[in-house]
Amino acid sequence: MAGVAHMVEISDVDDPRVDDFRDLSRADRRPDRPGGRGLVIAEGVVVVERLLASPYPVRALFGVRRRVEDLAEATADLDVPAYVADADVMARVVGFHLNRGVLAVADRAPAVDPAELVARSRRLAVLEGIGDHENLGALFRNAAALGVDGVLLGAGCSDPLYRRSVRVSMGHVLRVPFAHLETWPEDLKLLRDEGFRIAALTPRGDSKSLRDAGLDQGRVAVLLGSEGPGLTGEAIEAADVAVRIPMAEGVDSLNVATAGAITFHALSGT
Repeated sequence: MAGVAHMVEISDVDDPRVDDFRDLSRADRRPDRPGGRGLVIAEGVVVVERLLASPYPVRALFGVRRRVEDLAEATADLDVPAYVADADVMARVVGFHLNRGVLAVADRAPAVDPAELVARSRRLAVLEGIGDHENLGALFRNAAALGVDGVLLGAGCSDPLYRRSVRVSMGHVLRVPFAHLETWPEDLKLLRDEGFRIAALTPRGDSKSLRDAGLDQGRVAVLLGSEGPGLTGEAIEAADVAVRIPMAEGVDSLNVATAGAITFHALSGT
């Protein structure tokens, strides 16, 4: 317990102090749901540490004692409560047994201006129609690992701060800056005005092979489309070049997060 600020024992499942963590399995009551209270939820020691190091203002932690104590160094100067309960009480509050043993909740940080993000970036991912939270989280994790400076969210994308996206990203959605493009695909003009070359990833037969597209040169933004149909025709037409990943005969597509990882690696030129 030494070093953990404001540790508070919770023995009553109905204790209102842990209401931010309550019924996370119920879609109609989730605090991170679209249109809800807009909280950010981190699960597990590693992801909670990344939340603590992020711009998102932490409200509280909740976990079993051992996992909360694992965060002693990260929380030593944190002026918020760290609620501690046994695994059964925690499961009854949360709505399921949490193997990772600790949660943290935070308020959202101010939205990033897309023009500012574009101006300070060299490599960007631009997403259209990415509705699956796990694919979205995986894309952010890949972007962080492979040196992408930020993510722009176009039409039809899910909320990257939904709990599942945060978890799958291993908390990297909290460190990779992102912004929303409100008018799609017209707002791609922001990229073109800053000298970006826009590459649309598509298996279309007339697209250029990734290895020949020269995406490691200059400022580049990669457009990635939805898991099923891919990018819309309007998005592809708004790009400077259509690019495909060469594949073996009989395979015409990859999971969007996998395709993103391959393309992000190509941006680095390594």
